[in-house]
Amino acid sequence: MKLHINGVVREVEATPEMPLLWVIRDLLGLTGTKYGCGMAQCGACTVHIDGKPARSCVLPVSNVGARKVTTIEGLSADGSHAVQQAWAQADVVQCGYCQSGQIMTAVALLEQKPDPTDADIDAALSGNVCRCGTYVRVREAVHLASRLVKRGGK
Repeated sequence: MKLHINGVVREVEATPEMPLLWVIRDLLGLTGTKYGCGMAQCGACTVHIDGKPARSCVLPVSNVGARKVTTIEGLSADGSHAVQQAWAQADVVQCGYCQSGQIMTAVALLEQKPDPTDADIDAALSGNVCRCGTYVRVREAVHLASRLVKRGGK
């Protein structure tokens, strides 16, 4: 089957019921998207499908079809995306395991609400579990990314 991943059409041999996460990680070698719980509860596996966050651990690859999939690797080749820059500046990462899912969810939030409130951020990211408890820094980074985008960042 053909998948549109990070702006490139790729052909993969996968069973229709194989979760998109395993296609991304095991067949395509894009390991930034993480396996957390396998039940769409933690958010570590979050990718974008046509710009909307989706949990790739429970999404059969056959359900993707021709829709565009973006992984953390697809945000920017050099880490220059405003949310990635804000994450680094706010020193969000502790263990880092949940961060790709957090970042992908934050990007989708900022596309919907360019100037989110604390409540907007908390609601949007409430499904992303951080074992280290960096939620205050996540919120700070989302606000910072909002300001960076307003100043012309991507």
